Amino acid sequence: MRRFNVAVVGATGAVGEELFRVMEAYDFPINKIVPLASARSLGSTIEYKNKEINVLELTETCFEENEVDIAFFSAGGSISEKFAKYAVEAGAVVIDNTSHFRMDENVPLVVPEVNPQDIALWKETGIIANPNCSTIQMVLSLKPLDELYGIKRVDVSTYQAVSGAGKKGMEELIKQMQDMLSFKLDDTKIEAFAHRIVNNVIPQIDVAQPNGFTKEEMKMVKETQKIMHKSMQIAATCVRVPVLRSHSESITVTFEDGVDVDVNAVREALAKFENVEVIDDLENNAYPMPIVSTDTDTTFVGRIRKDIYSSNVVHYFNVADQVRVGAATNSVRIALKWIEMENEI
Repeated sequence: MRRFNVAVVGATGAVGEELFRVMEAYDFPINKIVPLASARSLGSTIEYKNKEINVLELTETCFEENEVDIAFFSAGGSISEKFAKYAVEAGAVVIDNTSHFRMDENVPLVVPEVNPQDIALWKETGIIANPNCSTIQMVLSLKPLDELYGIKRVDVSTYQAVSGAGKKGMEELIKQMQDMLSFKLDDTKIEAFAHRIVNNVIPQIDVAQPNGFTKEEMKMVKETQKIMHKSMQIAATCVRVPVLRSHSESITVTFEDGVDVDVNAVREALAKFENVEVIDDLENNAYPMPIVSTDTDTTFVGRIRKDIYSSNVVHYFNVADQVRVGAATNSVRIALKWIEMENEI
């Protein structure tokens, strides 16, 4: 079996660190690991399979010098914009975890369980885009339901963990929790978010758009339509909550006119779908929560119920670790599927 030289751009960031853990867990076919970061990270190391590996500086020539086959990018859109082309020119496939290439019509936007066929389009640009974390866990639950009944509209409210803002978001929540317990909240620092996050929820993620939605909300709309190849109606409200890891979503799905939802059929379709698990026993207090999904590669679905007014509407709750399912794990699954497809050629 062929083994690959794998670069991780943003190796010292939250997603970069998780990529190494996920690749190790999946026994990724690696010949050489190439951790890349900015010059200020030189001298630091990453750990992979109990070995310390020096972090190298990201440069225009580092991909060619290290004969990189697969390059994971998770260091911000501006870095991907500048450096992805050098990885492609060096012969690598780029799997980009930023928003920079997602809506490029020539770049496939992929969740392998949902639209694996789109990976074949990578040759157009040499790049495969990883969707927004909230989009990934949502489409993993939407796909089997669309196959079951045909989706007309989706309304979603998210409860997004501070890890969605990276290490600085997690550190800020922890520091504010400490300040709260020390009765120092009046002096607590607010840097990662627009408002204090501890003991609060913030109904804005990313910048405002002219239509009254935020950029994060519009990502969920446009990315879902691109991934599922369907112009379904979607409305999102994205909220930051004081949880360290794992995003939650309250989702309402409206199926095509004339559908009479069978909740048991919905549960069965979700339970059978790859990497989705149903936890749905309200009477016994069993349902998906961040503490259930953190550090897992599964999207959990529960609180499944038929609407009390419209027979073609179902409501449910959806939770996944967005650092893994919503970023690192999806990226690794893309790479593994890419390897599988390349081996078939």
